[in-house]
Amino acid sequence: MDSTCFPVARRVTDRFHVQKLAYEAVQEMRVKVRREAQDEESIQIAHARACGKIYHAPVFENGDSRKQLLARSIYLLYKKESLWTESQRARAAILFREYPDIKKAYYLSMRLGLIYHQCRHKDTALTRLARWYDEVDKSGFLAFGRVARSIQTHYQQIINFFDKRSTNAASESFNAKIKNFRSQFRGVKDKAFFLFRLCNIYA
Repeated sequence: MDSTCFPVARRVTDRFHVQKLAYEAVQEMRVKVRREAQDEESIQIAHARACGKIYHAPVFENGDSRKQLLARSIYLLYKKESLWTESQRARAAILFREYPDIKKAYYLSMRLGLIYHQCRHKDTALTRLARWYDEVDKSGFLAFGRVARSIQTHYQQIINFFDKRSTNAASESFNAKIKNFRSQFRGVKDKAFFLFRLCNIYA
């Protein structure tokens, strides 16, 4: 149907979804080590209780315990380094010192974003994306496996973004307007009349 109605159209994988996969991979690694920290703390608490002592979790120089450090790092791992607050910068320094794999994964995800920001030509983007894929492969991070597979499978649609740097923002905005219009009528009974009204409003 698409090829009939839009014969010269090209499919484009929206950049947001590609970058989101990389960010989620970093968070997956953070969650994994946080669970390990929680398990370790539970063991220490049980041991202290058995000895008739009160457990006090050790804290880092910013006042975070290990468990708190990993929980409070969730938002800084989504942001560019230049946008970190002072407290986030201090927390990131401790996090990356204690967990170098998370540091490496964070910068991998940021470099993927830089490809979208810096590349203006399709060939350049394809070369840099291939290099990024090799970095991910060499890292051995299992969390990035889904990202790598998606890029390998859909690289042509991903690269098509650099033709006109198009996104689906316009269609998402229009879709939101349609949903808002539909909600005003608490659903649609007469589809033909609904489409007629819609065309008149947004023509």
